[in-house]
Parts: sequence; structure tokens; C-alpha cells
Amino acid sequence: MTHRHKTWGQAFRNGLVSGTVASIVSTISLAILGKAELDESAAPVNGPSQWIWGSHAPYENRFSLRYTVVGYVIHHAASVFWAILHEKFRPRLSPASSATAVMAPAIVTSAAAYAVDFYVTPRRLTPGFEHRLSKRSLLMVYGTFALGLATVALMDRYCTASNRRLKNRRTAG
Repeated sequence: MTHRHKTWGQAFRNGLVSGTVASIVSTISLAILGKAELDESAAPVNGPSQWIWGSHAPYENRFSLRYTVVGYVIHHAASVFWAILHEKFRPRLSPASSATAVMAPAIVTSAAAYAVDFYVTPRRLTPGFEHRLSKRSLLMVYGTFALGLATVALMDRYCTASNRRLKNRRTAG
């Protein structure tokens, strides 16, 4: 394993990708859990719109441009923020590294996001979906966020190893 760190430019570019993946999968998780617990898929996604619309926003149940789209945009921006930090400080791993070595930094990043979201951030700037979902569901949302962060690194690891094998076959044959 090498411990070279990415430049901020590289971290920003990679963070846009991994943050987008993490945002999408965690939003899907929010919607599924919202449907399961509240019978309203949009309700948890509306939560972050409390940043703009106030404390009633997490209690809006229906899909709307005002609450759902704004909530998603805020969630997406926060996801990209955490992904950039994740990409900056995640060690560059060789293709031979284990999936566990790729997942561990994503789990740490997700745990840090959780801690900041619920123990550091002022109440008005929390994600909002904690008002509607169970603690178990929150764990699943942050878990899917970690999986989303790791997905890009795991795919990169797989593609790098595949390209290396293909290159070795060409030089051998």
C-alpha cells in the first residue's frame, strides 16, 4: 500500500464522482426507508430543505420542487463535500489491496459525517431526516453512503487490475 495523497484538484474531481454516487445511493435508501416507515418516499428527502424553509420542512410528506428538490440538492452538496475530503485523505491503494482496505476509509468518512451532522452542527443545519426515520434507518442511510463512497474506489481498483492483466497478456503474447 502506498500512502501518497491526491492533490486537492484530483480530490475535487474524484469527489464529484464518488459524492454523486454516494448521494444517489443514500437518497435511494432514504426513499425506500421513508416508504417503509412513513409510507411516504419523499418525506426523508425533504428533510435537508429545512436549511432553507425552516423546521416544518422535514414534516412535509409529498414530493415537491420546494422541498424534495431543494432537499436533494442540499444532500447532494453535502455528499460531495464529504466525498472530496474522503478522496483527499484516502490513501491511494494498489490494485492488490483488499476490499476491506478500500471500505475502511469510506466507513470512517461516513462515521465522521454522522458525528458532525448530529453532534457538531446546529440543529437547523442537521440533515432533517432524523426527525422522521428511526435510528436503525439512519444507520442504514449512512451505511449506504459509505458504500457509495467506496464503490468508485472499488471500481477503480477492479479496472486497474483488469487493465494490468490485459497489458500483461499483450506483452506475453
